[in-house]
Amino acid sequence: MSGKNKITREEALNYHLEPIPGKYEITPTTPMTTQRDLSLAYSPGVAVPVEAIAENPETAYDYTVKGNMVAVISNGSAILGLGNLGALASKPVMEGKAVLFKKFADVNAVDIELDTMDADEIIKAVKLMEPTFGGINLEDIKAPECFIIEQALKEQMDIPVFHDDQHGTAVICAAGLLNALEISGKKIEDCKIVLNGAGAAGIACLELIKAMGARNENCIMCDTKGVIYQGRTEGMNQWKSAHAVETTARTLEDAMKGADVFLGVSAKGAVTQDMVKSMADNPVIFAMANPDPEITPEEAHEVREDAIVATGRSDYPNQVNNVLGFPYLFRGALDIHARAINDEMKIACAEALAKLAREDVPDEVAMAYGRKLSFGRDYIIPTPFDPRLIHVIPPAVAKAGMDTGVARRPIIDMDAYVHSLKARMDPTATILQSIHARARKAQARMIFAEGDDLRVLRAAVQYQRSGTGTSIVVGRENDVREKLESAGLGDAFRELTVVNAANTKHLETYRDFLYKRLQRKGVDREDAYKMAARDRHVFAALMLVHGHGDALVTGVTRKSAHVLERINKVVDATAESGAVGITAVLNKGKIVLLGDTLVHEWPDENDLADIATAGAEVARSLGLDPRVAFCSFSTFGYPVSERAQKMHVAPKVLDKRGVDFEYDGEMAVDVALNASVMKKYDFCRLSGPANILVMPARHSASISIKLLQEMGGATVIGPILTGVEHPIQVCSTTATVSDIVNMAALAACNAK
Repeated sequence: MSGKNKITREEALNYHLEPIPGKYEITPTTPMTTQRDLSLAYSPGVAVPVEAIAENPETAYDYTVKGNMVAVISNGSAILGLGNLGALASKPVMEGKAVLFKKFADVNAVDIELDTMDADEIIKAVKLMEPTFGGINLEDIKAPECFIIEQALKEQMDIPVFHDDQHGTAVICAAGLLNALEISGKKIEDCKIVLNGAGAAGIACLELIKAMGARNENCIMCDTKGVIYQGRTEGMNQWKSAHAVETTARTLEDAMKGADVFLGVSAKGAVTQDMVKSMADNPVIFAMANPDPEITPEEAHEVREDAIVATGRSDYPNQVNNVLGFPYLFRGALDIHARAINDEMKIACAEALAKLAREDVPDEVAMAYGRKLSFGRDYIIPTPFDPRLIHVIPPAVAKAGMDTGVARRPIIDMDAYVHSLKARMDPTATILQSIHARARKAQARMIFAEGDDLRVLRAAVQYQRSGTGTSIVVGRENDVREKLESAGLGDAFRELTVVNAANTKHLETYRDFLYKRLQRKGVDREDAYKMAARDRHVFAALMLVHGHGDALVTGVTRKSAHVLERINKVVDATAESGAVGITAVLNKGKIVLLGDTLVHEWPDENDLADIATAGAEVARSLGLDPRVAFCSFSTFGYPVSERAQKMHVAPKVLDKRGVDFEYDGEMAVDVALNASVMKKYDFCRLSGPANILVMPARHSASISIKLLQEMGGATVIGPILTGVEHPIQVCSTTATVSDIVNMAALAACNAK
């Protein structure tokens, strides 16, 4: 684990405990609110699809979730790098895998942990579940049982069976290797390839690479006992024997001499610098052992500047990450109702990934990773949050499946399919990744104003331990220490900087600044001193303006109106000074910004135009092309109402200003967000659904957001305070630890 991203036991447990135990839940997709709904969902209406499926089993894909449902199955015999800890202990990992399926490819998945080490029992259990699922993802099952189980299930089942530890790693490895060889100017059929680690992943990597053109006699496999050569008997099995070659090499060191490619799925430190020195020109080194590689990129480059290095870690370039493969492989396979995932589909996935890495990288992806990404030695594999993955990889997989005859229902209109995949894309992860990447680049000293709240303290610890920057907590040292200890985070106290009026040397400076600013607003020196010394929001804002911190996050313990009133004692954060509050709402794969949610109580048409402009700036900072809708109960003049008039006039104000983003109004929310409803108004100037909604007043904006959050389950980021000279963000009193960290990251993005 990188030292800049420290994760403690307590944080990991809290993540899995809150807000409710586990990582996912199941929600209905059809209405179930009336007696008629229940009659259709269950008895007697359910009898109709039952009879239809009995008559034609293929219709199960039409009338049930089977066609978009994967089982994530393990017995816990090889959990990550932890070994055989049993079925129950594997459940957090399998839940995580199920969530990744949904998050990245909109595939429904459930985890199933089988409490047996008997391969035959697992085979029987999984085979019996075939009617339920459209695909099976095997996970964390030790070798050689994993080979036996997968092969038997492939033969017995008529749906895709995929052991991700084997083939997921192999697909991403193959994609990276294609590009590494492209850069090196080498052909796969000519390369000498050495693989260290003859387990499930290693064997699958070598088999797929051979299927893509590598010659058997050029590939040497090694395990803990050395080279697997023809005639070796010690520690052998049928899967290793299949890759035994004639060679005089007996050790990994022997094998590495003159090698073009090293593939490692073994153990930390297995490769030495001397081994790397002995490799051929422009060597390709995939050190994929987790959590620590066989050799680090720094160690490899120290002796071979010409090496192209990939690892399994996210803190190095060229991460071989299975999440680039399995969600999209299954997406493509499920969408053609595939009977299997064959080599051709895996190769198509690898080739599509390789091709994607060679293309120009969208700005939002580069923004998410905080650096410019372009095809080369440090970018041979796409990044997990590339939004193009969802509509590039599944079509390639689906086409390969159709071409090889495993598709039950081929896709007729591939363009329409690609469009439907784009609609599945959830921008949440990309946007949040972008915010946090820019925050890490800023390395801001973040002032957390409310150190008496445990949520704030946990957020401050997370902010610092994730490598985002330095956390400064306003609070009493003993109180902070006790609260952290009660939460199992006592060791974090030494990492935080705790500041208050009693231990700062700047209190007189703060008082003088406040007195000068407020002396003609009824404030004398004693009042200024009391404000600076006793009010945490004022004190924190004073720290910020004096450069004793780079950004500020507050608002968790008091209502936003009170917090803004206190902050305004120190900085100008009023409607008159240009401040605006924009809230990002993320729900069901869509993001919408609402404003003003914080500052303007009852804006007029000019204020509304200002809010729209501020919203457009925030949208662009998140990688969105702004499309503004001025929202009302009236749509383009009907019904006529005095209350809708300012929403009607606001676009005309923007007309005069000549702004460079799309806008229109006034319009109802369904017109703004629903493309089919918008089409009824063919004169509308928006090219698509709005992503910025300017609301008539703060109360309507606030009501809308809380309604979406409570009833729609939306993720809310904000209100994002913009138009203020200093980077300050104000949380809500209901903010979770994650909410506070997100707001701190937003503040850091704007730190000077």
